[in-house]
Amino acid sequence: MKDARAAIRYAKAILNLAKDSKEETAVNDDMLFISSVVSENDEFEVMLKSPVVKISDKINVLNALFKGKVNNITLGLFHLLQDNKRISMLPAIAKQYAIIYDFDKHLQVAKVTTAVPLSKEIEKQVLAKIVALTGEKANLENEINPTILGGFILRVGDVQYDASISNYLNELKKEFDNSHYIPKI
Repeated sequence: MKDARAAIRYAKAILNLAKDSKEETAVNDDMLFISSVVSENDEFEVMLKSPVVKISDKINVLNALFKGKVNNITLGLFHLLQDNKRISMLPAIAKQYAIIYDFDKHLQVAKVTTAVPLSKEIEKQVLAKIVALTGEKANLENEINPTILGGFILRVGDVQYDASISNYLNELKKEFDNSHYIPKI
């Protein structure tokens, strides 16, 4: 990504501004909201990056979508990007802000893959276990994958723990394949 460094600089600047007014969590929520809107609507991201669409039209769309739903700092970012002709960088800045915010707050992202959605009670237990194991808080992302049959796969940082039934069955199959026991007749 050619604008990655600029996106990081914008994200850091917005985080510092949000910290000064003690609204970094609200702005983080806005950035996560923007990222989810972009990931759910490919046309939205295409419109932001299109050189054919006028910048004034892009800002009108942003205002129509987000005004009243996001913080004033986030709205200010829209206009700053408009002035600098970098509105197409908004999705990258939103992602970078969330990453920098999590790092600043010592939050990790823990991905739990399960066959069915986690209940709130189980989610709390998993978060408590992550804190006990790593000593740091984590944001939990639950990915649903019915092919694991049951159990879970937990990934925190670069550590992965696979307690899925499909993994257990694969290990059992390997054991049987590797055993060269041939009964004598």
